[in-house]
Amino acid sequence: MKKVLIPTKLDKIAQDILKASGHYAVYQDDGGDVAALAAKYPDAYALIVRSEAVTAAIMDMLPGLKVVIRAGAGYNTIDTKTARKRGIDVMNTPGANSNGVAEEVVALMLADARHLIKADASCRAGEWEKKAFMGREVAGKTVGLVGLGNIGRLVVKRLSGFDCKFLGYDPLISAERAAAMDVELVDLETLFSQSDYVSLHIPETPETKKMIGTKLLSLMKKGATIVNCARAGVIDEDALRKTKAEKGLRFLNDVYPKDEAGPKTVVDIADIMVPHLGASTKEANSMAARRAAEQLIELDEKGVTSYIVNRDIPEGLDEAYCMLANTIARVAIHVLGKETNLKQIETSCYGSLKPYGNWLIVPVVSAMWNEFDRSMDSKAAQQFLKGRGIDYQNRETDEKKAFANSMTIDLTGTVDVSTLRQVSVRGTVAEGTIMISRINQFEKLYFEPSGHVVCFQYKDRPGVVGHVGAALADASLNIEDVRHSHHSQTDQSLAIFRLNAPAPAAVIQKIAREIKAVMAFGATL
Repeated sequence: MKKVLIPTKLDKIAQDILKASGHYAVYQDDGGDVAALAAKYPDAYALIVRSEAVTAAIMDMLPGLKVVIRAGAGYNTIDTKTARKRGIDVMNTPGANSNGVAEEVVALMLADARHLIKADASCRAGEWEKKAFMGREVAGKTVGLVGLGNIGRLVVKRLSGFDCKFLGYDPLISAERAAAMDVELVDLETLFSQSDYVSLHIPETPETKKMIGTKLLSLMKKGATIVNCARAGVIDEDALRKTKAEKGLRFLNDVYPKDEAGPKTVVDIADIMVPHLGASTKEANSMAARRAAEQLIELDEKGVTSYIVNRDIPEGLDEAYCMLANTIARVAIHVLGKETNLKQIETSCYGSLKPYGNWLIVPVVSAMWNEFDRSMDSKAAQQFLKGRGIDYQNRETDEKKAFANSMTIDLTGTVDVSTLRQVSVRGTVAEGTIMISRINQFEKLYFEPSGHVVCFQYKDRPGVVGHVGAALADASLNIEDVRHSHHSQTDQSLAIFRLNAPAPAAVIQKIAREIKAVMAFGATL
């Protein structure tokens, strides 16, 4: 019998499922002391935890440990690198908490709309302040969802009975998929200006940090509400503090830089603030427990590895080519443009990469969606794309083209109902360095996609590169490298600059206007 330790307050259904299989002896202690339970059962085969830390020291106590499962999505408390070195698979249960978070969004909206928290306190104090607690109804309001992943989609579903109008922003979901959910895809400016409620469902990344700032907040309706059950860092608190006072905005919050006791920086601007309760439901706990047990059994009995988050790359594939696929995808999505809704991904793999074509969709998907972990498998990646209404094809390649050990990623998206946009990016690895060799019709770029870059496509004419260089210098930006390619048939040129620091969006937009660029973007690669 394989011993499974559960040193956490987890629904007993995990224990029941594992015991019922007849292959596991389960030892559970709700106290959360991993070390104590490990000391009692040093021959344990698996650990199932919630937020408890699983460190190298814990692994030292369990020499026979083979699997660690996080009953939930985030696994930052587990030393995944040490686990991989020791042959320990680390798994998680993504999506188990989604409904709990979605319902919390609705609960916050309703509680605030009817002043339930303050009214309860007032009534308990013996007061009778009906006039002071005049509320408003959620029914018929416009709700904007920033991010249409699992949670965003469930918020729409849960609010559908309120006859709300739904606006959505998610560049990486097809218009057809959004329409099927009764969501109208719009840009961020439209979403913030037209919504009565804005609910955030995006991860915190360098690109999204403080994304919700003065520009977007100033567009909101007077008295509109913003709900953050995503990540604390996506909102610029100082900008919210200022705009909230000017426009009478409401702010409902469940997330903080750290989940711990102590003063919170949003205490003066949050109309309702709760201690990260999104996943704190019996049902979410039960779902995470059930999935943890089922995934362990499937791993052992069927070899299902879809939820392992510290997978090795396939045998025979150089890790550099995984980074190549990830990097090409990040470049391609920037070229496609944020205003474009992705509909199709096509990959072409040449040379020694050809046998790994389908596997390489994993780093491609993880490059475009932070919520998809790059250690998942190809089946999970394709299922993820299917759920977002995006077609995927790994095309058969012609070896006569002699694109040795290279990969091409083609993206197709819609700008509006009648306009398609297509992007094609090819890259390779030369002497251990990732190189982008082609972007659309522009060949032989041999650009190293690293650091801070800006890219401009424009009608070719003398002096443009010099003008861009001077404008970047005026912004105190130093050019570390430049690549320039001209396409004679279209009379278009592409210029890519690597800089010593990120170029502000305003600088990029100003240069694009001055040179009449047909495509421009900045990125940190």
